[in-house]
Amino acid sequence: MGTALVTGASAGLGEEYCWQLAEAGHDVVLVARREDKLTALAHDLEQIGGVNAEVLVSDLGIQQGRDAVAQRLRDEKKPIGLLVNNAGFGRGRPFLDGDFSEELYGLDVMVRAVMELSHAAGTAMVGRGRGAILNVSSVASDTGMGTYSAHKAWVKAFSEGLAEELRGTGVTVTAVMPGMVNTGFHDRTAVDVSQIAPVSWITAEQVVTESLAAVRRGQVLVTPSVRYKLTSTVVKYAPRWAVRAVTRRIPHM
Repeated sequence: MGTALVTGASAGLGEEYCWQLAEAGHDVVLVARREDKLTALAHDLEQIGGVNAEVLVSDLGIQQGRDAVAQRLRDEKKPIGLLVNNAGFGRGRPFLDGDFSEELYGLDVMVRAVMELSHAAGTAMVGRGRGAILNVSSVASDTGMGTYSAHKAWVKAFSEGLAEELRGTGVTVTAVMPGMVNTGFHDRTAVDVSQIAPVSWITAEQVVTESLAAVRRGQVLVTPSVRYKLTSTVVKYAPRWAVRAVTRRIPHM
């Protein structure tokens, strides 16, 4: 069934991607910084999912970490058929607050890593004439919510451009734009979501299921759930001043 490499695999959407891919019979390469979490997940995937699970401890915020993952993606002895660029985080504070090095680190994880790993995977996949890249963007990509939305807007635009570039090669590119997902993401980044209406939340299972289905169809953009499809349509056609006015009331990512 082939092997998938998932970044940010130790929790949240990344962990859910690993489980659903294992359920579909795919071996998985787990990439994240926390070795203990990855090792435990790999054990469970092998014992329960019946697949091979390889652990690759790597920090995508530094060049050495990105190079290690890129090297694995280029390994033709153990080819990767699907790359899931999922790693990411929010700062939970305005751009001018806090340590600026955190902003640069976020840029490396959510932009530079996506570019470098997509290049490594895409080159190998085109050489084989098959493969897929799935990049996790966000509905925030269409808003003006600081650097997080800027990073995710880049991921969306990059994915669309790369998808067209690779058309006819046998390699597809998909970007998924989730909304508010119950994964613990916001707790880990100290983002206050107490004012977010319960109806706004969707599950990691739904995001992963819909995005993997989109990959299988070769669909370039997918927004999971009817409510966020509607939200994205409204944001797309609303005046930008109105979008900014609304998103100003949403907690910083």
